[in-house]
Amino acid sequence: MEDTLLPLVERALNGQPGFLEFYLRNQSRLPGPRANIDLAHDLSNHLAFLVPDLPDETRALLNYLVRDEEGVVTNTPGEFIVMCGVLGFGACAAAMPAWREEVFARLERYAQNHAWRVRESAAMALQKLLAVAPDETLLWLMDLLDRGDCFQMRACLAAVSEPALLNSSHIIASALLMQRVALEYLHNLPPSERKRADVRVLRQALGYTLSVVTAANPEDGFALMCEIATWNDFDINWVLRENLKKRRLARFRAYTEKVNDLMA
Repeated sequence: MEDTLLPLVERALNGQPGFLEFYLRNQSRLPGPRANIDLAHDLSNHLAFLVPDLPDETRALLNYLVRDEEGVVTNTPGEFIVMCGVLGFGACAAAMPAWREEVFARLERYAQNHAWRVRESAAMALQKLLAVAPDETLLWLMDLLDRGDCFQMRACLAAVSEPALLNSSHIIASALLMQRVALEYLHNLPPSERKRADVRVLRQALGYTLSVVTAANPEDGFALMCEIATWNDFDINWVLRENLKKRRLARFRAYTEKVNDLMA
């Protein structure tokens, strides 16, 4: 794949992006159940390597890839093209500190896109930034979590809920705090608003992110689970049940039984 991709990237950076776009569309695996995420990551990594020497050319290519973000149709090769651009912006901002303010603002917008794969690529782009600039990225995520809508909150939760990134007590504590903020937000929503599509997306995300962070810090994570199990909230209990099913928590049987008992 790399033997084909690299020459196409070089042509694209020299002002001929159409050949790269054709290849990406052909290899997107869309329509279908799973897009070619490995290819999107390979492209973003190549661009991150090249961007310090070719910042203007790389920016022009990325803008070309995301040009149809507003009109993108889900589960199409066009959605994959936008995904590649979004992920590329994240990878390049990780390599270029001067790009970060602009890219954070872009990702804030991409996280609201009507196409779910574009929203997912925004979360993956944030993970690339979190791996390189954790303090800066966490501050931005906490701010967006506080003021953003449900789609943006979902991106924040997904970004920090990656086991490989939960590698310090500071990141784990921040990730756990973000779970609490989102759970309290959901709990405080009146029943009439919980049927909205964006709220359901947030609830679905919480159905796995809480267990990822809890596996990294079982004592504090299960303490939070025990606390929210007493809220007697249908949607919060759904979140708990979904997380307790996850294999990553199977070794904490005593904790999981306690949470189940509190819900009962």
